[in-house]
Amino acid sequence: MTTNALLEARGVRKRFGAVEALRGASFSINAGEVVALMGDNGAGKSTLIKTICGVHSPDEGEILFHGQSIAGRTPSEIHGMGIETVYQDLALAPDLDTAANLYLGREVLAKGVLGWFGVLNRKKMAGHAQQVLTDLNVNIKDPAAPVAMLSGGQQQSVAVARAVTWANELVIMDEPTAALGVPQTRAVLDLIRRVRDSGRSVVLISHSLPDVLAVSDRIEVLRLGTRVARLTTKDTTEEQIVGAMTGAFTSEEAE
Repeated sequence: MTTNALLEARGVRKRFGAVEALRGASFSINAGEVVALMGDNGAGKSTLIKTICGVHSPDEGEILFHGQSIAGRTPSEIHGMGIETVYQDLALAPDLDTAANLYLGREVLAKGVLGWFGVLNRKKMAGHAQQVLTDLNVNIKDPAAPVAMLSGGQQQSVAVARAVTWANELVIMDEPTAALGVPQTRAVLDLIRRVRDSGRSVVLISHSLPDVLAVSDRIEVLRLGTRVARLTTKDTTEEQIVGAMTGAFTSEEAE
């Protein structure tokens, strides 16, 4: 059992009809950590994360945040606790600019009568957005341009910046470097380090061993819906990670 964990899932089960996606899965992350969640396709990674984030309700098991149960909470309630997720599809509005995307669903209205008519305080939103980008060392040459005009790496940075804007505790990133080139991947990995250095914890879901070894503090591996390994990155080899994912190696500390 993990002590002093920021977030911990214990023995989570989730079934979709005849398919048992999670078979007593567990996971934990401490404050200020980057923890990679790895496993082959079908291992249960996405289901576990969506259960933690309130998209799914667990059939069994516990999900604790600061030691308090959050199992069955809605996604909006989870967001309100300071947990944000960056999914693979990024969920950006392509026709809107960077600031509008950072405030998507949380727009700031103008004061007074204008606000009553739904007029936005675009100056305040743009100023805060630029401060967030500066703090994370994200360079968007034209923040007023629609995000559809940005590169893949820049769009990923905008999605991460949005998560960081509203997450004061934990950011979950689902395959953040998928389909990115080498320079863009390097920029996103640097961004993950800066998020951690800002005091937030990061869950990194990734199939990329080089990325995981470059930025994570620990690695937890799921296989067939359960945790089979908990590894300290600096003491772990690629062979051990692959072995855990395929079933050839199981950490004694998995549960």
